[in-house]
Amino acid sequence: MNKIVEIIKFGGIGIIATDTIYGIVGQALNESTVNRIYKLKQRQPSKPFIILIDSLVDLNLFDIKLSTDEIDEVMKFWPGPVSVILRCENTKFSYLHRGGNTLAFRMPAKNWLRSIIKSTGPLVAPSANPEGQLPADDIKQAKAYFGNNVDFYKSGKTTNQASKIIQITDGNIIVIRN
Repeated sequence: MNKIVEIIKFGGIGIIATDTIYGIVGQALNESTVNRIYKLKQRQPSKPFIILIDSLVDLNLFDIKLSTDEIDEVMKFWPGPVSVILRCENTKFSYLHRGGNTLAFRMPAKNWLRSIIKSTGPLVAPSANPEGQLPADDIKQAKAYFGNNVDFYKSGKTTNQASKIIQITDGNIIVIRN
């Protein structure tokens, strides 16, 4: 794990088995790393990535403050396979929210993954596939997609099911992706 943490801390990107599907990960607070992943995935520039966090405290890094009621709501889903869309209007993070002024966060249930995030800071984690292709089911498929264009691969067990995405608006839960 230490090698993976070191690679990520120095702006590297890699493929890992998250708690849901294989993802391409890199530091969310490193704009050049995020842009590298957009280019690698050939992703539409208007589509933001999901960000993996270790704890609620990580939201402060994005100038996101939740009320006690909002904290209670999100903690019904975290840690777990649910991404929650939250308002983020700080233009400093426009490279992440792509002008939409919202970001989707997920607190993974896997302790080893949260340990990496604790050491590296929040990670963007879009699915491990080029835009328009199916997400990689395993490392072999991820390597076929990306070859030597990433800095590491870490296999593991996934559910092979993308996270559910919800938005909490005025106390109501709106399901964006089930």
